[in-house]
Amino acid sequence: MNRRWFALTAAVALTGAIAAGQARVDFQAARDEAVRILQDLIRIDTSNPPGNETRAAEYLKALLEREKISGDIVALEPSRGNLIARLKGSGRKPPLLLVAHTDVVGVERPSWSVDPFAGVIKDGYVWGRGARDDKGMAAAIAEVMLLLARGKVALDRDVIFLAEAGEEATTRVGVDYVVQNHWDKIAAEFALNEGGTIELTGDRVRFVGVATTEKVSRGIRLVARGTSGHGSMPRVDNAIVHLARAIAKLGDTQPPMRLSETTRTFFERLASISPPEQAALYRRLDDPKVQETLRQTNPEYNSMLRTSISPNIIQGGFRSNVIPAQAEATLDVRALPDENIDHLVAWVKKVIDDPAVEVVPPGPPARPAGAPSRLDSEMFKTLESVQRQMFPAAVTLPVMMTGATDSAQLRARGVQAYGLATPGPAGERELAHGNDERVPVAGVGMFVEYLYRVVVDIAGARP
Repeated sequence: MNRRWFALTAAVALTGAIAAGQARVDFQAARDEAVRILQDLIRIDTSNPPGNETRAAEYLKALLEREKISGDIVALEPSRGNLIARLKGSGRKPPLLLVAHTDVVGVERPSWSVDPFAGVIKDGYVWGRGARDDKGMAAAIAEVMLLLARGKVALDRDVIFLAEAGEEATTRVGVDYVVQNHWDKIAAEFALNEGGTIELTGDRVRFVGVATTEKVSRGIRLVARGTSGHGSMPRVDNAIVHLARAIAKLGDTQPPMRLSETTRTFFERLASISPPEQAALYRRLDDPKVQETLRQTNPEYNSMLRTSISPNIIQGGFRSNVIPAQAEATLDVRALPDENIDHLVAWVKKVIDDPAVEVVPPGPPARPAGAPSRLDSEMFKTLESVQRQMFPAAVTLPVMMTGATDSAQLRARGVQAYGLATPGPAGERELAHGNDERVPVAGVGMFVEYLYRVVVDIAGARP
């Protein structure tokens, strides 16, 4: 990203800032500071397990206190703290919550080309575990909080920063603990969290993907039973054979497509910015041939259309010459938010159609299934407005995540939560949790400005 682009966007931002009575912001300096914050956070190893997120919370708390932004660290376990910091507004409107998690997944060090915890800058990228998931978000939020405080931005809403622990599979110490024990400190009308996609083509934003809902992870087990015996005398009731047939049947079919407001709008708007051949697919989703094409070529978009089922674990047998009496498979089910699980289990049984295979329903979900965040809310309209101002050639797409975030717990409590992300080229989102995770330096700068302008528009005081 060149200096001319930053000068242009800073000038555009200045117009809105002056209109709102705010101080001028040097977004290039803000980018550089946010990058340094991100590097510092990457250098604090918060791999989960064990987490040790309190170290990151203490770093952020000290950073914010330099600008007299007060914060508290609350924790179920001393080493796994959650930072809650607040900038006070007039109270004319309910608070805005900005969320990022400070824990990261582990690394396979031999597979990295750089030290995953060094926060190095190379080839225009910040490299390191958490750069994309989710310390990049934490750094951007921290920078926005600093800009608001330094500029003495008048606010109609309190702006709350929650830097949480345990998002990576241990939410009991993070969002679950905070929601259950400190709700009064984070209660808000709107929340901005991870989960979106801002896709770059060269230095141009193609679209801003805003996550408004997400699938719910459920696990279904298949248990096949037969007669054990000697491997030299094959049996027609071999449990492994029955299980294999059941899995093959599920692999050859899918639950029916079911569009929601989010996914219908997503594909309609995506068609408007796609090449003709792809646009034709997105406009004919009811066609079974189109659905099969997406299944073959775009697993993510295919998963957005329906509850998905993926057989991921098979267990059976213990010796090559013994026919086992039982074999099991675990299905990774990512359910649409309003999926009727009883009906889904009945559908699986019908597809398998084998009395030798038991379908074991899932237990309670790890994350609740809340109502999708609205597309006609003040927040979504603000996100669209800022996109049009900063990236006029792009479009805002509402997205249903096929994965999961802690926005689920917030939506279940009535918060309108929306997922965002640092801009990056298509395909780089897969670097989250992967080797050589990284984020463009230019993308950090874009995201800080985008987030700042959204926050000022939604929370700033109006005459």
